[in-house]
Amino acid sequence: MSTSVTYLRYELLRTVRNTRFFIFSLVFPLILFYVVAGANKTLTLGNIPFPTYYMAGMISWGTMAAVLAGGARIAAERSVGWNRQLRLTPLTPRTYFRAKVITGYALAAVSIALLCVAGLTLGVHLAPGRWATMILLILIGLIPFAALGVLLGHLLTVESVGPALGGITALFALLGGAWGPILQSGALLNIVELLPSYWLVQAGHVAYTGESWPPKAWIVIAAWTIVLTALAARAYRRDTQRV
Repeated sequence: MSTSVTYLRYELLRTVRNTRFFIFSLVFPLILFYVVAGANKTLTLGNIPFPTYYMAGMISWGTMAAVLAGGARIAAERSVGWNRQLRLTPLTPRTYFRAKVITGYALAAVSIALLCVAGLTLGVHLAPGRWATMILLILIGLIPFAALGVLLGHLLTVESVGPALGGITALFALLGGAWGPILQSGALLNIVELLPSYWLVQAGHVAYTGESWPPKAWIVIAAWTIVLTALAARAYRRDTQRV
């Protein structure tokens, strides 16, 4: 237990000192929210006040960046042989990956808190239960992205992982509607609804309307989680066999 706690503390301290994280998962979403939502406070999107919609979008973007950042740390550790050294210690693979996921979620929680406070300052009003529902659904929707971060960390080099994570986060955010809906109906919307990022954004809408995620949302999140977790485990085992 002491080894797990010590390593988790190390991961948290190391991540907090990462300037790139603060820029992409905290600063950029917060600034963009104030700039865009502040200038469109009276607008609505799908009968949802624009600040509420955009707050959910920026939370989706920021939290995706936070949990995917674990992949960059894994790639960096692999490049210097740190993973090989950890395998010689009492630290188990489960503890190693649990620390990565918990760290990503802790930083995602900071992003959620900052943007929720920002939403309040721009007139986002939700009942306490609906705030809790939104946050819970977002945390559930982030599970496949945590697995994706682990997968990419074991597949990519330290030089390529940064641009790859940035591009993947931006693509998921764009298609998921984090910066505004790009599709309203049709076959393409049905395809977009198969992305976990789409349901991250919808978590804010659920909170506003009082509805719940439809069964399709849970199926999409579960399917992505199962597939990406299996691929991440396979990538880890293959990487372990090389050393």
